[in-house]
Amino acid sequence: MYRYHCLNPIASVGLELFSEDYKKVAEIGDADAVLVRSAAMHDMGFPEDLLAVARAGAGVNNIPLDACAEKGIVVFNTPGANANGVKELVFAGMLYASRDIVGGIDWCLANQNDENIAKTAEKQKKNFAGTEISGKKLGVIGLGAIGVLVANAATHLGMEVLGYDPYISVNAAWNLSRSVKHISNVDDIYRECDYITIHVPLLPATKRMIGAEAIALMKPEAIVLNFSRDSLVDEEAMVDALSAGRVKRYVSDFPNPTTVGAKGCIVTPHLGASTAESEDNCAIMAVREIRDYLENGNITHSVNFPDCNMAGCMTAGRLGILHRNAKGMLSSFTTILGDAGLNIDGMANKSKGNYAYALIDVDAEITDEVLTRLSAVDGVLKVRRVK
Repeated sequence: MYRYHCLNPIASVGLELFSEDYKKVAEIGDADAVLVRSAAMHDMGFPEDLLAVARAGAGVNNIPLDACAEKGIVVFNTPGANANGVKELVFAGMLYASRDIVGGIDWCLANQNDENIAKTAEKQKKNFAGTEISGKKLGVIGLGAIGVLVANAATHLGMEVLGYDPYISVNAAWNLSRSVKHISNVDDIYRECDYITIHVPLLPATKRMIGAEAIALMKPEAIVLNFSRDSLVDEEAMVDALSAGRVKRYVSDFPNPTTVGAKGCIVTPHLGASTAESEDNCAIMAVREIRDYLENGNITHSVNFPDCNMAGCMTAGRLGILHRNAKGMLSSFTTILGDAGLNIDGMANKSKGNYAYALIDVDAEITDEVLTRLSAVDGVLKVRRVK
């Protein structure tokens, strides 16, 4: 029986995918796997038996990835599951920033008791006039699941689209419209584009990547949209530029004291993935990832260990060994298995940064003694008898 714990409410359509071999538990200390959305996990203690954490969403800044890796806890996320919900809000942000829809709505509410409001509106509507997005130039920074959807949709709205991503995946490249111009220098986006939208993960290398220097390159009529993470933008510099009229609008999905109420800022309360469809998709993907790992040892969409997949086990036994990415690890494993009289029927070993994962199928039952010997190898983080 596998046990799972939810740190946040997880859509039932996902939890229903757990079979009768799974039980929901009230305490994280009793769990083999944890599902989480926004709960902060950095100050949590992790039980020794915890095997996996699945984030029902893409961002994992609320999870201590290295600390989990050192304890042999595989952290998953659900890239692309909420992509359409975010994409749609990006375009809503473009329209709100281009045409003063919010100002117009506020005017109507303020004048709701005016019996002649229809006539008055005809005189006032010029105060809320804006521009159309068709024919404008959009720069998309980051061509992952969300960025590709935004870029492709923008071409169908008559926009000229520039895309920047030096690490674009093969899958994303195949899905990207041929109408999108892929550029190699992000400064070209800052200089040329009327709209700039950023869709990259928050990493040390990307923190405040849209800073004062980048903002200084932008057109005075530029509109910047941030539906990824607020720390990707130097928001103090952005607010200063907006106040001085050097940038037209900043649209953010991350409210904070710097931007809320500031001139030129349109801020929404982190609505990007907050649709019923996105929450369902994320829950479904997270549960499937956990089940495949617990039942088969396969890793898909991990953020702290490499992906590794050998489908279902068709032999007598399967081992999963999480270890540091160091020389000689595989030879140590195979020696121990050979000494135990176990023949290797199949093996995969993948690495990612400082960590690696070995998945090994053998032709006989794996004993506790073998697990103990493997666990004692220097650099091994966790050994698991999958079957």
